[in-house]
Formats: sequence, C-alpha cells, structure tokens
Amino acid sequence: MADVKTLFKNVSWVTISQVIVNLCAFLWTIAIARYLGVNDYGILSFAISFTVLLGMGTDIGMSTFATREISKEKSLTNKLINNVIPFKIVLSVLLFIVTALILILMGYDKLTIEVSLIISIETIFICMIKFMAGVFQAHEDVRINSIGDMIASLLLLVFTFITIYFDLGLKAIAMSYTLAYLVYLIIMTYEIIKHYGVPKFELDIPFWIDTAKKSIPFGLSIFFYTVYFSIDIVMIQMIAGDYATGLYNSAYKIVSVFAAFYVIYQYVIFPLMSKLYAEDTNLLKVSFEQSFKYSLLILLPLSIGVFLYSDYIINLIYSSQYALASPAMQILIWTVVFLFINGVATSLLNSIGKEVSVTKIYVIAAIFNIALNYLMIPVLSYNGAAITTVLSEILIFILMMHSISKTDYRPNRSLLKTIVKLVICGIILAIVLSLIDVSLWLAIPIGLVVYIVSLFITHTVDDTDKYIINELLNR
Repeated sequence: MADVKTLFKNVSWVTISQVIVNLCAFLWTIAIARYLGVNDYGILSFAISFTVLLGMGTDIGMSTFATREISKEKSLTNKLINNVIPFKIVLSVLLFIVTALILILMGYDKLTIEVSLIISIETIFICMIKFMAGVFQAHEDVRINSIGDMIASLLLLVFTFITIYFDLGLKAIAMSYTLAYLVYLIIMTYEIIKHYGVPKFELDIPFWIDTAKKSIPFGLSIFFYTVYFSIDIVMIQMIAGDYATGLYNSAYKIVSVFAAFYVIYQYVIFPLMSKLYAEDTNLLKVSFEQSFKYSLLILLPLSIGVFLYSDYIINLIYSSQYALASPAMQILIWTVVFLFINGVATSLLNSIGKEVSVTKIYVIAAIFNIALNYLMIPVLSYNGAAITTVLSEILIFILMMHSISKTDYRPNRSLLKTIVKLVICGIILAIVLSLIDVSLWLAIPIGLVVYIVSLFITHTVDDTDKYIINELLNR
C-alpha cells in the first residue's frame, strides 16, 4: 500500500510538471518555428541534435548508474555526489572543445557554429542536472525535479517571447535555452546542498574508474539510443539541407511533446523496479506487465488521432508554410507507442542487471538506423528518415522482447491477449473516426467515448487494474 501511494505521489508530481512543460514546449515550438522560418529553424534543429549526440560524453551513463545504486543503497549518496560532479565537470570542458573542433573541421558556416556552441553549453547544464535529478529520483522524491522542470520551461517560454518581441535573431533564441537551464542548474545545486550538504569534491581516481566502468553499459545504451533518435536530423541537414531539416523537425517536435511523457517512467518506474528487484521479484514482473499495458492503452488512441488529423494539426500549429511536414508526422507518431513500450522494457532489463543486453540492442539499432537513413534520405528525404525511425523502434521492440523472454520475467500469455484486445479497440476507434469525418474538436470527445466503450466491451480492464484503481482512490 505504501509503495502504491509513493508511486501515485511521484506520478502526480511528474504528470503535473510534464503537462506544464509540454504546454510551454508546444507554445515555444510554435513561436520559434514561425519566427525563424523553415531554414533558420533547420539550423537550430541541427544544433540541438548535434550537441545532444556529443553531450552523451559528459555523462557516459553515470546518472542512470547512480540512480540504480542509490535506489539500492542510500548510504552511497554523498560518495557519488562528491565524485561524479567533478568528474562530469572535467568531461564537460572536453566536450565543449571537441564540439568546436568538429564543427570547424566539418566546414560549417559561422552562424551554425556559433548557435551549436551556445546550445552545447545548454547540453552541459542538462547533463549535470540529470545527475542531480537522478539522486532525488533514487530517493523516490521527484518533487524537486518536477518544480525545476516547470521553472526552466516557463523561463524558456518567457525568454523566447522577449527575443521574438525585440527581434534579436537566431543566436538569441539559442541563448534563451542556455539561460533557462542555467537557472535550473542553480536550483538543483541549491537543493543538493540543502539536502545532502555542500559537496566535498573528491579526486578518488580508483572510484572514478570503477564508476566509469560500471556506467559505460548504461552510457553506451543512452548514446546509441540517442544516435538513432537524433542522427536523422544531422543526416537530413547534411544530405537534404536546412529546409528539409526544418520540415522534419517541425513534425518531430509535435511527436516529441507526446514522447516527453515517458519522463514519468524514467523518474518513477526505474527506481521502483530497481527496488522491487531487491525486495519482491513477483511485484517487479507485475510492474513491468502493467506498465506495458498502460503505455499501449494510453498511446494507441493518441497515435491514431494524430495520424488521422495530421494536416489540420500541422496547419494549426505552424501555418501553411510547414504543410509538407504532415506525412512525416503521420509516420513519426507511431514511434511514440514503441518508445514507451521499449522504455519500460529497458527499465526492466537495467533494474535486473541486464544493462549489457540493452547496450547491445541499441548498438544494433543505431547501426541499422544510420545505414537505413543513408539509403532512405537521398530517395525520400525527410519522410525516409521518419520511416527509418519507426522501423528502428520496431527492431528494438523485437530485440527487447527476445532478451526479456530469456529471463524469469517473460510476460504471461495474458499480456499478449491484452495487446490483441487493445489493438482491436484501436481499430474500432480508427474506423469510427474515419467514417464520421468530423472536426478534430468533435473527434476528441467522440473518440474518447468510443475507445472507453471498446475497452469495456473487450473486457480489457482486469482485476489487477481494478485493484490498482481502488488503492489509488483509497489513498
């Protein structure tokens, strides 16, 4: 009962923050895309994707490793804080230098280099924030992280509107990102000091090496996952140019708003699974299966709605100049479903010490993604990149399920039956919305009713669901 209440409390905090964060992201995405136009928006998109890829070098999986270890043994908190923070500072300096050298050697123009370097500073801040957030996450307290997310997003929105109002240009837009996350970093640093004291930085080289070795499987997983999820924008810019990049990223950003709710699982489910693995393996299996089910239950109807109304959504958000992005969004929206399911599977494997298997899966996916992008982008431009992204997620899903099937946490046949039922509910929803052909605003309530009725008709809600609902209502 206590675990359910803690879970509900954390989910509530993260959900509230993600609603606000994604609302802000929705608004600044529209504002920035309309203000910059397709070409400059393409430059900003490239800078963000490029620096995110390099930003993995400032973490190498230490944040995820620290979260898992502290979840199991709280006494490690200060030791990790005292060593990981200075380690990440050293890596951050190296990252900035490497980023500058690569951009210069690749011959990018001055504006692209300047914008990318500004964004790289933001990436460094985010990597440091991620570690600090992981500390609180491991202690099952996501309130501080959630508040920081909300403040940073609201600041970025304000800075964006100020930049647009005074017409300060692309570099000022990039600086808005950096300043917002600088404030977030200051908040997290203050909270770390408040809860765990002023860090006493240690130059414990053996501990650094040991932590790095144990973190690398997590880091490689994150790196290769990021490669296949971000390399498409870099490759589109190199092969098809800034205009195609701007169109692709406009669709990608809308999809990212939905995908961002995976943060709820990152902050809540992973430390819970790590704890359950040490305490109750039966509950760990239940946690995995229910997370899988709820991800599909929620995201399937959202994906269907976005697919059917993509033209309207693109024109509503970006205006007609981005109309060609609609097909890409219809394709990319299906990554959200697999992203959540694969994320739950990743959390399970990481929590039971199978992080090497996760690393191998993402290495395969990254190679597959790069190779297929190389073939698809010259032929289908940004739509080819969208297809590649979806196929990569499907490949990860297949490999994840294969890995889990070889453990004691292989899903029961009941989960497969549930998936079939949910797919049937989704098909019913798609058919009804296609036949009635009403506006998006009418389709939302009608679709909600149709989907809920379908869930009850197919008996998708079982006794476990009812127990969880009752536990939450009786909290």
